[in-house]
Amino acid sequence: MNLVLFGPPGAGKGTQSKTLTETRGLPQLSTGDMLRAAIEAGTPLGLAVKATMAKGELVSDETVIKIIAERYDQPDCKNGAVFDGFPRTIPQAEALDAMLAARGKKIDLVLELKVDDAVLLSRVEARIKAGGVLRSDDTPETLAHRLGVYYKNTAPLIDYYRAQGKLKTVDGMAPVESVTVQIADILDAVPA
Repeated sequence: MNLVLFGPPGAGKGTQSKTLTETRGLPQLSTGDMLRAAIEAGTPLGLAVKATMAKGELVSDETVIKIIAERYDQPDCKNGAVFDGFPRTIPQAEALDAMLAARGKKIDLVLELKVDDAVLLSRVEARIKAGGVLRSDDTPETLAHRLGVYYKNTAPLIDYYRAQGKLKTVDGMAPVESVTVQIADILDAVPA
């Protein structure tokens, strides 16, 4: 099964993706994690995208599609994957559809984690106050900018996937365990 987890920054996509990896054996393909790892390792890709990501902007479609295709071709993805934070634009969704079709695959389901913006901002502020591990792009100012980018570029994907009959919405405001149960219930209802 190929699954897209969709929602604004901070909605819990990474948390739920990791749970799906543990419970369903679907590898998590997080472009954000892949790009941050490239930055930390100082690879040419990392150096090329560092400034873009620090501003909360989207990395070029060509770069992201390339990194996703390379990762998807690894043996652990043969039965599908969880696309975490990707696609972020209609052109990326179309490129993902084409990449999967070339491999005889498709997106089976898209789960939208619906969360209120004020809650997202309070989550980041709480992490900062608690002294938790922060990403370089994990500040209230950058999150506010990322939310603007999300609504401009990514939110149109809701209609894109709804038109394909693949979109299901989950209450991302619920406690983490409840969100996990909602997702499991939806996945259990999908025909094999």
